[in-house]
Amino acid sequence: MPAPAASVLNTVVPGPAGPDGPAPTLIGSVQRALRLLEAVSVHTDGAPAKQLAREAGLPLPTAYHLLRTLTHEGYLRREQGVFVLGPAAARLGRGSCEQRRREAVLSTMERWRDTLGVAVYFAVYHDGEIEPTVLVESSEHPAVEEWADFRETAHAHAIGQCLLAQLDTGSRLDHLRRHPVEAITPYTVRDGASLLERLAAIERTRTVVEREQYMLGTACAAIPITLGRTAAVMAISVPLAQESRLAPAIERLSEEITEVVRSLMFSISI
Repeated sequence: MPAPAASVLNTVVPGPAGPDGPAPTLIGSVQRALRLLEAVSVHTDGAPAKQLAREAGLPLPTAYHLLRTLTHEGYLRREQGVFVLGPAAARLGRGSCEQRRREAVLSTMERWRDTLGVAVYFAVYHDGEIEPTVLVESSEHPAVEEWADFRETAHAHAIGQCLLAQLDTGSRLDHLRRHPVEAITPYTVRDGASLLERLAAIERTRTVVEREQYMLGTACAAIPITLGRTAAVMAISVPLAQESRLAPAIERLSEEITEVVRSLMFSISI
């Protein structure tokens, strides 16, 4: 009977000491498992255990133990005597790609924050809810404080109104049944009927501007973006005293919207 997989998962290799003290302790079995995964990844059609052990520089018995463990955990699959990457490894790959795409989105939004001198937001409408997904701000350009849940107050801010305006009537009604209109400042729309009338008058491609409907002393604008079948928005906010900066900032952002959309075309898996 083969030794339990756990018997090869408890080897500890102390790291060498450095000028700032001991290096982090390294787990030898983890290092060996990663070398096996790397070896498998370069063989599109898979490779047998003996070849993988040789390429990873491992004794064959050790390679067998690790290959069984990695297969049990879903990181590998054994097909007709060879090992190929499994679904768990594929999920790791997708996560890495997703992270790179999100970093690209963040970089784009940070550039616009610094170029326009405003806080920048990106949000989507997903599974019947407003989902603020990315926000970039700075001490010089702070974002609007979320003092009332953005998801429950879509009627009161530019992001929510712009997203709701992209939905069909049935979806809007469904949203308002779950999140009834409630005035949260003296300038918030007063009831669902008034909101629906306002939304009906907004063109799907039109920028939405709101002043003090969500928070006193602030003005916000949201540009509608369609990412495939997903309703999305890019938004900016400024203190009400600087409202005159909204129009030129939105105009410049709108001129570059193609670049923005290209940067934002990532897999939305929230």
